[in-house]
Amino acid sequence: MNMFRQVSLLIRKEIKLEWRSKYALNGILLYVVSTVFVCYQAFKSVHPIIWNALFWIILLFTSINAISKSFTQESKGRHLYYYTLVSAQAVILSKIIYNMLLMLLLSAVAFFAYSTIFKNEIGDPLLYFMTILLGSSSFGTSLTMVSGISAKAGNNGTLMAILSFPILIPVIIVLIKLSKNAMDGLERSVSYDEIGVLVAINLIVITVSLLLFPYIWRD
Repeated sequence: MNMFRQVSLLIRKEIKLEWRSKYALNGILLYVVSTVFVCYQAFKSVHPIIWNALFWIILLFTSINAISKSFTQESKGRHLYYYTLVSAQAVILSKIIYNMLLMLLLSAVAFFAYSTIFKNEIGDPLLYFMTILLGSSSFGTSLTMVSGISAKAGNNGTLMAILSFPILIPVIIVLIKLSKNAMDGLERSVSYDEIGVLVAINLIVITVSLLLFPYIWRD
């Protein structure tokens, strides 16, 4: 099988497994909605700058909870079975694509619930939507590789937190700045640098994952 077919089959497998065990996805969705509701009960109304930062913090912890199970939900025997059928690059690429799609879904739900409960004016909704798209992709790509490393280290959740935050803190800073530009309705040319940084981070993380994951998976 060529790479494209391997990746497509593995993505279909991920979707079918998630669909069969809906409790995992439903649990994450419940976590998102309940977190937003608790924030509303605590603050009632917030300043637009805090509104923006709080949204990304909620999304950050949601992504960690959602993606941490990428490799831990499968046994070592199943990984060995995959090793005999498909390439390591196909495995990590399928995980990245699936987690990006999952984060897009969770981000859409989080933003809908958050903007419904915490009403706030957004000057450039299209740019804000693009920021959510780039942020979801960044979370998906970065945390997938970290999840693979922590799984090989004995499914240590603490290790995933230690490895992920140094990667995600720069991403969060750029996302908050970019989304703040969208909220203020600034000219889109002002945000080109931030958009370029996020795209570059995604490309670098995907490239590094494709290069390093085969060595991790072989162990």
